[in-house]
Amino acid sequence: MSDAIKHECGIALVRLKKPLQFYKDKYGSAFYGINKMYLLMEKQHNRGQDGAGFASVKFNIEPGTRYISRVRSNKPQPIQDIFAQINDRINGVLGENPDKKDDVAWQEENIPYVGNLFLGHVRYGTFGKNSIESVHPFLRQSNWKHKNLIVAGNFNMTNSNQMLDELIELGQHPKEFTDTVTVMEKIGHFLEDEVGKLYQKAKKQGFNKKDASPFIEENLSLKKVLKRSSKNWDGGYAMAGLVGHGDAFVLRDPNGIRPTFFYEDDEVVVVASERPVIQTVFNVEIDKVQELERGHALIIKKNGKVSIKKVNEPREKKSCSFERIYFSRGSDASIYEERKNLGKYVFPQVLKSINSDVSNSVFSYIPNTAETSFYGMTEAAEDLLNQQKTAKILAGGTKLSAQKVTEILSERPRFEKIAIKDAKLRTFIADDNSRDDLVEHVYDITYGVVKPTDNLVIIDDSIVRGTTLKKSIIKILDRLNPKKIVVVSSAPQIRYPDCYGIDMARIDAFIAFKAAIELLEQTNQYHIVDEVYQKSKAQQNNEDADIVNYVKDIYSPFTPEEISSKIAEMLKTEDIKAEVEVIYQTIEGLHKACPDNLGDWYFTGDYPTPGGMRVVNQAFINFYEGNDKRAY
Repeated sequence: MSDAIKHECGIALVRLKKPLQFYKDKYGSAFYGINKMYLLMEKQHNRGQDGAGFASVKFNIEPGTRYISRVRSNKPQPIQDIFAQINDRINGVLGENPDKKDDVAWQEENIPYVGNLFLGHVRYGTFGKNSIESVHPFLRQSNWKHKNLIVAGNFNMTNSNQMLDELIELGQHPKEFTDTVTVMEKIGHFLEDEVGKLYQKAKKQGFNKKDASPFIEENLSLKKVLKRSSKNWDGGYAMAGLVGHGDAFVLRDPNGIRPTFFYEDDEVVVVASERPVIQTVFNVEIDKVQELERGHALIIKKNGKVSIKKVNEPREKKSCSFERIYFSRGSDASIYEERKNLGKYVFPQVLKSINSDVSNSVFSYIPNTAETSFYGMTEAAEDLLNQQKTAKILAGGTKLSAQKVTEILSERPRFEKIAIKDAKLRTFIADDNSRDDLVEHVYDITYGVVKPTDNLVIIDDSIVRGTTLKKSIIKILDRLNPKKIVVVSSAPQIRYPDCYGIDMARIDAFIAFKAAIELLEQTNQYHIVDEVYQKSKAQQNNEDADIVNYVKDIYSPFTPEEISSKIAEMLKTEDIKAEVEVIYQTIEGLHKACPDNLGDWYFTGDYPTPGGMRVVNQAFINFYEGNDKRAY
């Protein structure tokens, strides 16, 4: 989208089900798992560029030998950096032992990162800072294999404070306060508790300490551990974990907010945040990749047994619609079709804006991620023009000459590439005036295709803050001298903060909110702002389940069209000559286009978990009190 926002992370997990020699014989390398992990993570680069991490677990090696390896990076190209480190280590060991290049058993024993189980993560920083300590996977260490825990996830928890208090009640002293640490420590506590109970059970059956380990491996119930750990979690999550002895799990939240897909055959088990990533990396058909059910966990035992277990009772499915609009790659078959439909379903509003004058309108898109929605809009424009052509021919009947019929049939909607982002440009000057001047030149524009009598219709994925539109895009489009600039958002108005993984924590950053506040002032209804604050403040100490989203009252006096008109007014500066109109997708159009991803809380304020209500309540209080803290 033109206003870049950071968003949720991506996970990748690979479990090799065969001995490493199998992959060496079939694919020519014992590093098959590492290579696949690189591809899975690189194909999810869109999901996080602040940091990346990789962990591996070896099976069945002698005590005293390192069996867990981990590498993390927060450098500018973190995925390339971690795999460069991995390759350097592998090549270094092989360089010192050239006679071992085909000895898989030796490699497994002596080369770091070569293993049977892998977990990878790409991230954008939201809750935590972008320090190396904040980069997943997190590692909880112990001399007991079964108590070692590696965790990575795509999530935000709305009740991190409560989770921290629960850890303290359990007698722990967490080393820092982030939702990742609290989640890992919660899982780690109940993992240790379960291992301890199994050890006591093994002891009663006559096992000594050494022989108890296989008993614990076989009988450890990750379902029980996860059920106890996640009992009070509130948020959207896809949580992945590895246990030191070789078990693994992936757990999805009860509303299915964050996406999780998996694939299994007789060689591998694979998990990723996006379906086409698995399809591409493992060359499998779409129907072979499954979506993990909400509230369920994919559990992989060390012995290779794979099962799906219900951990938490599934609630109403509220999968994040922004995944479909923008975040996930558009190469997924259903996402591609849904994005096209978003362009189609918003077109009737566009048609009204241009008075059905398709012939004197130029259609384009900004940025490149809006291209698929643009295709849908163009199809709708072509369908309309074909109807107009048919009507003209039927109205003319036999009086029309062949030349006139040819002229009518040759009419085409005018689709153009109007703006091209200059990827080399960097807004590196600190002075605000200089920076704004540079921002104006982030996009190059195509001259000579827009006439002064034309409407210029530009579709975007979504309009969040409107900053780039105001400071850059509308200004450069106005240089083409169109009669009217119509900015189209394929998503509805973003009105409320997100708290489940997208970095949209401050309500006063949204241009729709700013527009509503200005309208309340202009219509002498600002008392509503004070009333919403009083209601919000009064319920600040309520239980999350008892909090009401009174922020909806800020928008209720106005239609979406009135707010859109105000936004257009706010985006148009004095030096813009063209008329400017802003059009947003309707909620109905969104649900029609994306019927299986009905999570729309950032548009409607209908949060799927109680914690979301507390977050929007706090976000408004922060706005009113002039507090720039995050709401969670």
